Amino acid sequence: MKGKWIEIKVITSPEAVEMVSGIFYSLDVKGVAIEDPNDILEKQSKPSWDYVDMNLFEHGDKAAVVKGYFSDDNNIEDIVKFIDERLKELREEGFSIGEGRIITNAVYEEDWAHSWKKYYKVTKLGNRIVVKPRWEEYIPKEDEIIIELDPGMAFGTGTHETTILCLELLEKYIKGGELVYDIGTGSGILSIAASKFGAKKVIGVDIDEVAVDAARENVEYNNIENVEIRHGNLTDVLEEKADVIVANIIADVIIMMTPSAKEFLKKDGLFIISGIIQDRKTDVLSTLERNNFNLIEIREMGEWVGIVVKNM
Repeated sequence: MKGKWIEIKVITSPEAVEMVSGIFYSLDVKGVAIEDPNDILEKQSKPSWDYVDMNLFEHGDKAAVVKGYFSDDNNIEDIVKFIDERLKELREEGFSIGEGRIITNAVYEEDWAHSWKKYYKVTKLGNRIVVKPRWEEYIPKEDEIIIELDPGMAFGTGTHETTILCLELLEKYIKGGELVYDIGTGSGILSIAASKFGAKKVIGVDIDEVAVDAARENVEYNNIENVEIRHGNLTDVLEEKADVIVANIIADVIIMMTPSAKEFLKKDGLFIISGIIQDRKTDVLSTLERNNFNLIEIREMGEWVGIVVKNM
């Protein structure tokens, strides 16, 4: 088997998913996955999935699960202790975190990367984008833009509302010739889309080594030469100022990275963001305003929010 990882999962409430994710992101996590019962049940009515495995509700249909993946050489006992302490703090502060139980498992990359493939199909998003799994045949219509994708273990198949919001906003605001940074690139879908919408150069960045590998493979599948995927974060691996920065990540990370995004954007450059739940919209907007960004557009889909601001 290829690549042993330690999976640490927290059984929590849907309301606490973002806070629990933030705990994982404060650690040396290599990837985070979320199973929200609200999202899973909604998939049953969407054309991109043939089947919803009800084993996903092994902890009840009201419980959400946040999973973090760590290298096998980490001190897992210390990590679990840290997570447990943070969960207790959240509960003491009055947050509803559900059961708050922590479970650890050993997982193998090969199994993780392929178990879902039989359910994932061709999906049309918006007016022109069609996300096609590599293993599916599809004949494109006249004006369709095809993205071939094998998400592997990386978040970003294109069917989640936050990804759709970013795709729609990129399609609207990329006019051609831009330098685009995609922060938290995941599967690379937004980087690939930005290139196909006409960006001159795209650099996708992720702290997750598995995501970086998946994104590089997806760029290669799509025969794109102007997209580069780098391992690291915004301030470590990028130099020049961009015309557009896109980030589909949780609100806490967006808030934290906003000053750096401003530093790496040209004047009048656009910051396109999603991954923000409705309850955190005001927090994000306040941070953007404090950093002298001018609001251009807010777009909503379900409980999620996409925002476009201009660097003043």
